[in-house]
Amino acid sequence: MARAAGVSIATVSNVLNRRNVPLAEETIRKVEDAVQLLGYRRNEMAASLSRKKTYELGLVLPHFNGYFADFAHAMQDVVHQFGYHLSVYSSTGKPELEKRHMETLLRRRVDGLFCHGLAMNPETTRKFVGEGTPMVLFNAYNWPENVALGAVNLDFAGGAEKAVLHLAERGCRQLFYISRVRARTTNQQRLVGFQRGVEGCGIPHRIIPTQGMYEDEIFESIEDVVKQGEPLGILAFDDGDAFMLISRLQARGYDIPGQIKVVGINNQSVAQHNWPSITSLDIDLDNQVSHAVCMLLQHLEEGAALRNISLERFETVKPTGSPAHEIHIPMRLIPRMSTE
Repeated sequence: MARAAGVSIATVSNVLNRRNVPLAEETIRKVEDAVQLLGYRRNEMAASLSRKKTYELGLVLPHFNGYFADFAHAMQDVVHQFGYHLSVYSSTGKPELEKRHMETLLRRRVDGLFCHGLAMNPETTRKFVGEGTPMVLFNAYNWPENVALGAVNLDFAGGAEKAVLHLAERGCRQLFYISRVRARTTNQQRLVGFQRGVEGCGIPHRIIPTQGMYEDEIFESIEDVVKQGEPLGILAFDDGDAFMLISRLQARGYDIPGQIKVVGINNQSVAQHNWPSITSLDIDLDNQVSHAVCMLLQHLEEGAALRNISLERFETVKPTGSPAHEIHIPMRLIPRMSTE
């Protein structure tokens, strides 16, 4: 292979293993042409055993929709820059799948794991880490510190507080949070921020639990407030909920944003393209992914990640009372027609 490419054996190894060393484009092309010409396919298992490293990382998600799909794409792009392959799994909330994924990842001898806080329970992940595989969590709030290297969490609490302040500044005299009770910890973070915001503003408020559907009781509560002639502000669990709520409110003849102002979360495409467009909290995905990768590769490669990803342009926050190993990624409020 080296002879065919006209380069050293070490250079061939660096190209095939995608090691993060300076290589000229022409050198890489020569090695890849030689691989094509000779029909070479290396034995990954043997290579992993000899170097005691697989250059494979695992990512476990609750499911593959929306934010989770975007996170996987962004994570794949970043880890590829460091010569790693990313294997992605979804647990869909099924304990038997959690166990199966864990066993598969252990058999594959992945070098490290990224795991969403809702994808596996602490005991499953504790067993995984007990096998010696380092793990970084994301959106895993207040987990035991001995389960992972750390957690990189979106600051939903801070974002919800920003949303409350925005609605108060727009003249809302009562506020609702439409809570999705099945969402567990992510819903709890929104609740923390909502309550912190309304207490700071001193505005009357209500928390309305739902199962992801809008029951008649919600609209009865809204009607009671609107009859008083004061603008009502509503923070919905996410943009999908905000879209569904606005559609049903408009069907009932309410003026958005005249009578009711609505804020969503996640800044999905539906928030941008709906009429009226929906004020939302944007997720800084690049920030979250970069911090997660740096946290894991610092452990695996003794600081290599920090040399190759600049985190200086990124902002993080440290909410009072959060564990030392948690990094919180701020969420940016994007005002649109639903509150203007």
